[in-house]
Amino acid sequence: MDVPDRMRLASLDEERLTAQDKGLPARAIGMTVGEFLASGPRLSEFWTPLIALDDAAMRHNAALMADWVAARGLELMPHGKTTMAPALWQRQLDAGSAGITLATMGQVRTARGFGLDAIMLANAAVDARSLRWLAGELADPAFRFVCWADSVATVEAMEHGLRAAGAARPVDVCVELGAAGGRTGARSVPEAVEVAWRVAASDVLRLAGVAGYEGSLGHDRSAAALAAVRAYLEAQLELHRAIAPLYDDGDVYVTAGGSAYFDVVADVWRGAVAADARTHWTLRSGAYLLHDDGFYRGISPLDEGADAAAPASGRLRSAMIGLGRVVSHPEPGLALLDGGKRDFPYDEGLPIPRRTAAELGAAWAPLDGAAVTRMNDQHSYLALGAQDSPLGSVVALGLSHPCTAFDKWHYLPVVADADSDRVVGLVRTFF
Repeated sequence: MDVPDRMRLASLDEERLTAQDKGLPARAIGMTVGEFLASGPRLSEFWTPLIALDDAAMRHNAALMADWVAARGLELMPHGKTTMAPALWQRQLDAGSAGITLATMGQVRTARGFGLDAIMLANAAVDARSLRWLAGELADPAFRFVCWADSVATVEAMEHGLRAAGAARPVDVCVELGAAGGRTGARSVPEAVEVAWRVAASDVLRLAGVAGYEGSLGHDRSAAALAAVRAYLEAQLELHRAIAPLYDDGDVYVTAGGSAYFDVVADVWRGAVAADARTHWTLRSGAYLLHDDGFYRGISPLDEGADAAAPASGRLRSAMIGLGRVVSHPEPGLALLDGGKRDFPYDEGLPIPRRTAAELGAAWAPLDGAAVTRMNDQHSYLALGAQDSPLGSVVALGLSHPCTAFDKWHYLPVVADADSDRVVGLVRTFF
């Protein structure tokens, strides 16, 4: 597939910054984003708590993943729900991604507002209101859209909504295969085949392939988890072969691949990819651009999850930096930071203290032996080791799980690299 055109992002530079945008310097209030960035902002101007993004790490991660996918004959439609940041989606498209995956029709509408013309909805679309909107978007011949269905009832709901709306052309639909104990998806290959037949017979839907998510079948790299993931992916291929006679001459997808097991996906699909050049073998890994210092660092095949001894050039880098300020020393060995659950992700592991400085922009020093032991809405409990972090000092935190980091922020500053005070961008989110 051709790489989608660049999105319409210029409007983001014209947005005016307000006092409701937490973390921004006081002098930024009332300026447009473009004006603020042109003024040479420094991270040391920002208020804490804060999450900053590392531009050098994101560039490295985008290039590494693009090369990895291309070497295996795969395509990438990364999951945009991770960031809901069109500027970051554009980075992924510029690195060669064939489109962006999204999770809800509301997210699809946001993406279309920025001109994104290649979207996979990793979900079913059954609501009559959103289907009415989709029917209108399909009048644009450049818009490539594919969604999923996992039951005949889903197919019937889509048909009802699209017929009532008078869709300009059929909607591409992949049959979603699930697994017992997993998330959505038909629970067996025979059930999925039945759904495929129903889609293929529809006048407002078009059978476009096979979809699914293997990540819900494991949470580590144990033998049991890897075996479950592999068995699921083999069933995907079985389904693809079974419904192949139902495909027409249009685009066909087989899609899987979260950010934890995409190496297993590539391995199981390898023979089929080599034998079937017509199909778009598509990974949807979304967390790779930011990576993290916790869950994905431990499970990703491009980090410690696969090979702790891998050279740095072949490993993803965490591009998220949490920044919290010590606001209390209520007892010996304990400091309280001004950032908590409303500011930093915590569902896949607590933040990890990395280093400390007297102030943003000052020299960093290691913070050995410290740990965040628990979090409240607006505080993190920092158990101090041998080194102190005085009242008013700043602590840099490694964060776990980018998927629950971005929703807490309207704007996130982008620094040139992890050691730089120079702000080179503001990433706007749309949650």
